[in-house]
Amino acid sequence: MEEREANHIPSMTIIATKGTLDMAYPPFILAATAAALGWDVAVFFTFYGLNLLKKDLDLKISPLGNPAMPFKLPTGPQWLRETNLPIPNLLMAGLPGFESIATHFMKQTMQQKGVASIEELRELAVEAGVKLVACQMTVDLFTYEKSDFIP
Repeated sequence: MEEREANHIPSMTIIATKGTLDMAYPPFILAATAAALGWDVAVFFTFYGLNLLKKDLDLKISPLGNPAMPFKLPTGPQWLRETNLPIPNLLMAGLPGFESIATHFMKQTMQQKGVASIEELRELAVEAGVKLVACQMTVDLFTYEKSDFIP
């Protein structure tokens, strides 16, 4: 029993169901970190999470249904960049074009802070040996082709 326990490799399976920019970070951060610690890791991508395996990523932030989302400006004086602007979620979700503005500001802030892009995190996960598994039912449902995805 001791030998078996000594040879045991911890493992983790993550299910990715969301395809927005903010929801793409947790599965890749968790997977890459666990793999770097020597764990066997697999990420199963289903429904909208399957978009995270596409070659061409065009991920956006959606304030709708995300009341914890802070709204900060990436430009301006330091005090303004550090301030969470109290914009009600319903207002953010209902303003035409707000999703594009929020996405632009989030990407700009991430770049300024040196946060790795989803493409970079995905590449790190693959290099670390994380198994990326596409849900075949979802591939069929959305009529994707194998050529739509990274190898």
